[in-house]
Amino acid sequence: MKILIAMFLLFSALYSKVYYSKIEPYELRDISSNISGLVLFVNEDMLGAKLSSEPYIKIDAILDEKELVFVSDKLEYMRESVKVNEAILVNVEKSLNKKRDNYKKVEALKFKSSVEKDREFYDLVSSENLYLNTKKEIQNLKIQITDMKLRYEHLKRSIEDKNLNAKGFILYELFVKPGQVVGISTPLAKVADVSRAKLTLFLDEDDMLNADKKVVYIEGEKTDYKLSRVSNIAHSKNISKYMAQVLIESPKVFSKLVKVELRDE
Repeated sequence: MKILIAMFLLFSALYSKVYYSKIEPYELRDISSNISGLVLFVNEDMLGAKLSSEPYIKIDAILDEKELVFVSDKLEYMRESVKVNEAILVNVEKSLNKKRDNYKKVEALKFKSSVEKDREFYDLVSSENLYLNTKKEIQNLKIQITDMKLRYEHLKRSIEDKNLNAKGFILYELFVKPGQVVGISTPLAKVADVSRAKLTLFLDEDDMLNADKKVVYIEGEKTDYKLSRVSNIAHSKNISKYMAQVLIESPKVFSKLVKVELRDE
């Protein structure tokens, strides 16, 4: 019986491929600036640690914060102006309706002179224009409010972008120092998602066949992991090899080199 087991293990080994791969974080993310400004604070103490919701880099946002307050106040004033103009419009419309009725009555009176009728007409037209101008003023205010709301959102986004955080990620590397002026696309940091880990393999062509059915062994131990992200296009650097990944649980220590076997079982 032992001989049969040994022969089976030998047969399995002959029909398995061995690869070596480094355990890497699930994702390494390069963080670049999408705004310009002066770097005020860099938390170097967080290097290698898991980040919270607190910023690990702060870029000067004092003017943005002040402008945000002013824009918020201006929006409130403009909304109040709209309410006042809408109240005026209601009164103007009531007055206009009465003047229309009066003009119809005056126009029908034969004993009224053309001068008197013209005076009533001009008064009516003046009220019509006042009504239209008030409506126009309300529309212009609403357009300005829309523009101001957009400015408000731009400022909020700018302030957020100047206080960088990446909750749950590991701070992997920092590229800036306090006092440095950064511009758009300036590299700031690199963070790592270690919620999972990945093994990158460069497969031979025959391992590409039925890749989804391969049984993955890591350091000789059978696992339930499967090949994922299998590319059917040969890799640009590893000629005649096809890249695939195995997503695994996050280990205590990364960057360790492990042996990976793919077996048909």
